[in-house]
Amino acid sequence: MTNKTKPQVWAHRGASGYMPENTLPAFEKAVEMGAQGIELDVQMTKDGQIVVLHDEWLNRTSDGSGWLKDYTLEELRQYNFNKNYPELGHVDIPTLREVFELILPTDLVINIELKTGIVFYEQLEEKVVALAKEMGMEDRVIYSSFNHYTILKIKELDPEAKVGFLYSDGAIDMPGYGEKYGVDALHPSLNNLQYPGFVQQCKEKGLKLHVWTVNETEYMQLCCQMGVDAIITNYPDLAREVVDQM
Repeated sequence: MTNKTKPQVWAHRGASGYMPENTLPAFEKAVEMGAQGIELDVQMTKDGQIVVLHDEWLNRTSDGSGWLKDYTLEELRQYNFNKNYPELGHVDIPTLREVFELILPTDLVINIELKTGIVFYEQLEEKVVALAKEMGMEDRVIYSSFNHYTILKIKELDPEAKVGFLYSDGAIDMPGYGEKYGVDALHPSLNNLQYPGFVQQCKEKGLKLHVWTVNETEYMQLCCQMGVDAIITNYPDLAREVVDQM
């Protein structure tokens, strides 16, 4: 099936194909490249600060090591969260507040993924929702998580919040499951589009489809043809080009 509405392009961890993922330079690049949204991951420091990082540990994306939860924000700021772009020098781990401040003057959507699947951060949901309201960003945020209990908690805290279930593969009747729990969207990995009738079922149930991580032209074109609502990609410039051509 096709959909005449163009999908939005959301930059996965910022424009992470060009800048260190989940950093202010990556989000700045996403804005520059015409992304209509950014996707990011939030966790909490030892001193209760909300920071943006995908992994629960520091090793892959910084010169630090160990669990994020064991460090204060001040301690984390001594590490360089830039392993692959030496021309940028030292890049700090950003706080969610700093990202909000960066995106506030734009019209971009922010997809906040709460990383509560391994570490159950106490009060993370409350703090994230409160910060979005404080910054006047609540209408531009959609919350997602692989931990679906977290999504239900977000809806308890703010019944008006936009939420989506993140998942990878192999789930049965995700459209029905999403409808049952009253979410606004499903956030499936790209491979889920091949299940027969999946996209149509989502549309029938009023569920938005935000698909990750779509980095190749042919799959961006497929997303357009199938009528997904957002393409989450490391290469927002390429995706915008494909979407505009389609």
